[in-house]
Amino acid sequence: MRYSVRLMRMEDASQVTDIDREAFPSLWPSASFENELKHNPTTRYLVAREEGVEWPQPQMSTPAVEGGGAAPGSAWRRLYSGVRRLFSPGAPPARGTEHIVGFAGLWFAVDEAHLTTIAVLRRHRRQGIGELLLISAIELAAETGARFVSLEVRASNVEAQALYRKYGLFKTGVRRGYYTDNREDALIMTTDSIASDSYQSQFQQLKRAHAARWGYGTPWG
Repeated sequence: MRYSVRLMRMEDASQVTDIDREAFPSLWPSASFENELKHNPTTRYLVAREEGVEWPQPQMSTPAVEGGGAAPGSAWRRLYSGVRRLFSPGAPPARGTEHIVGFAGLWFAVDEAHLTTIAVLRRHRRQGIGELLLISAIELAAETGARFVSLEVRASNVEAQALYRKYGLFKTGVRRGYYTDNREDALIMTTDSIASDSYQSQFQQLKRAHAARWGYGTPWG
């Protein structure tokens, strides 16, 4: 199987909600992804799709969502122009609905991209898809003008922390009792400047290694 990443479309919302509920059952109710796509210009979602597999076409036929007009300020103009250039969001959706196997959410604020969530369907895990989503999120952040990527991760999730450290995120703080299901602490992790030569050199090496192992591409080739 091959997987690739693109921006989330409105017709993906049902599948993404199912993935969200499977990955985070104790945090239900899930986010309203339709509402986020329609009304939140600071948020972007990426989806990992299984190439060559289509789900039946849903009743809705809403085209790719652009998120409305760009907010004022050069940082927001970079965000919107970067998204349009990289993902060609004006193109119509493919026939049928693609099989979505994972997703990631990013919240943009001036020069920071905050990775709000990343999840992969259970039966598709350990196939490099979560790492592919992380790579794509970092690339989208860099291409749209963000200088830093940050996130929260459960203190007990050592596997995820190892992946994030691999991509240059390091612990910068703790949010006590952050998770509502069990009051577990969250570690705050942040990169140094993702625009720096040193970061990009290491990042491109990791990206090539991932592609060599798994054979997956990103929207940037």
